[in-house]
Amino acid sequence: MPEQRCDSYYNATINDETHYPRLEEDIRVDVVIIGGGFTGVATAVELAEKGIKVAILEANKIAWGATGRNGGQVTGSLSGDAAMTKQLRNSIGTEAEDYVWDLRWRGHEIIKSRVAKYNIDCDLKFGHLHTAYKPAHMAEMEKTYEEALLRGMGDEVHLLSKQEIPDYLETPLYHGGLLNKRNMHLHSVNLCIGEARAAEMQGALIFEHSAVIDICDGDLAVVKTEHGSITANSVLLAGNAYHKLARNKLSGLLFPASLGNCATVKLSADVAKAINPHDVAVYDSRFVLDYYRMTADNRLMFGGGTNYSGRDSKDLAAELRPAIERTFPRLKGVDIEFEWTGMAGIVVNRIPQLGKVSANVFYCQGYSGHGVATSHIMGEIMSKAIIGQLTEFDLFAGMKHIRIPMNEWLGNQAMALGMTYYRMMEHFR
Repeated sequence: MPEQRCDSYYNATINDETHYPRLEEDIRVDVVIIGGGFTGVATAVELAEKGIKVAILEANKIAWGATGRNGGQVTGSLSGDAAMTKQLRNSIGTEAEDYVWDLRWRGHEIIKSRVAKYNIDCDLKFGHLHTAYKPAHMAEMEKTYEEALLRGMGDEVHLLSKQEIPDYLETPLYHGGLLNKRNMHLHSVNLCIGEARAAEMQGALIFEHSAVIDICDGDLAVVKTEHGSITANSVLLAGNAYHKLARNKLSGLLFPASLGNCATVKLSADVAKAINPHDVAVYDSRFVLDYYRMTADNRLMFGGGTNYSGRDSKDLAAELRPAIERTFPRLKGVDIEFEWTGMAGIVVNRIPQLGKVSANVFYCQGYSGHGVATSHIMGEIMSKAIIGQLTEFDLFAGMKHIRIPMNEWLGNQAMALGMTYYRMMEHFR
C-alpha cells in the first residue's frame, strides 16, 4: 500500500503539497522515470526542458524517500572523490583531477539556476562549516583549503583556527574548521516539489501512489503498475535504496543505511543567534559524523548516528539528544518536536552507480549520503544519456564497483562491520 509522508520538519512545512493522480490508464511517452525524488525529478526537468515527453511514476509521494529525509546540505564534499579520480585517470588521463573538482560544484550551479528560473521557495542559504573534531583532522582541511585557493576560491573559503570557532558556533567541541561560502543549505522537500512543478509546467506527467510492479523489455519498454501502464522508448530507475527492481542486475551493488534527523522546537531569535550567529550548516570530520543547521523558523535540525545495519532506529530523539547537548550545552533539555529516518544508498567505493540493465532501461543510484547536489549532477548526465549524448554517462558506467555476493541483509551486516572498523580507527586518526 502507498504510504503518506513521514513526520518530519520538512513535511510539516511544505509550501505546496502535491496531489498528483494515480496512474489508471495505458499511456505512451518518450521516457518514463521510476522514482519521484531528486534524481528522478531533476532528470525530468532536464528532459522536459528539451521537449521530451516524460512521465514520473512515484510509489508514494513526490520527495517521499531519502530526498525528503536528509539534512538539506548542498556541499562540494563529493562522495568517493579519490576513488573516482583514480579510475578516471584510466579514461581521461590528467584531466581527471580537474573534472572531479569541477564536478564538486556543478550541482550547486544547477540548483541555484533552477531556483531562480522557476522561483522556487526553498529557504536557500549560503555558508557551510566543516569542523575538525580532533587537532589531527586539521591537516585534511588545510589541504582542501590550499587546493581551493589554487583554483580561485580565495574569496569563498576561510580556514578557521580553534580560537575563531566561537565566532561561528557556541560549542566547545572543535579544533578549527573550513568555512565555505559557496556551499548551501535548503528545504529539501520544497525544492523537489518546486522542481516537480517546473517539470509539469514543461509538459511532464507525474503520477503518485503508482508503484511499479513490472518492466517488460523490448524495442519499446512497458512499465506496469497495478492500475495502468506506460510504454516508452527509455526507462530510468531512480529509486535508489527504495526500489527492488532489476535485482538480477543490481543486487549486491547498493545497500541501504538509515540516516536519522530531528528538529527541535522553535528557538528564540536570541538563542538561535547565539549558537549559530552566521547561520551556517555544519558537519564534522569524523567517519560517522554529526551534521546540523538552523531552519528558516529557528529550529536546530540535527542528524547523525548513521545505522549501517539497514534498520531504522527505535528512539531517534533519545539517540541524538546527547550529541545535541554535547555540541550546544545551552540546549540541554531542549524539546525535540520532529524526528525521522531515511534510507541512503551506500556504495562500497562511494562512487555513484550509473548504467543499463537492458538496452533502453537505465539506472542511476548510490550517492552515499551526499545526494542533494550529486543527484542534480546525475540528473543532467542521465538526461543527456537518454537522448544519446553518452560521453559522461560512459565515464561513470565504466567505473568498476565492488559487488558483495550475498543477500541484502548479509550485505548490510558486512557494511556495519566495516563501519565498526572505521569507528575504531577513528581513535587513531
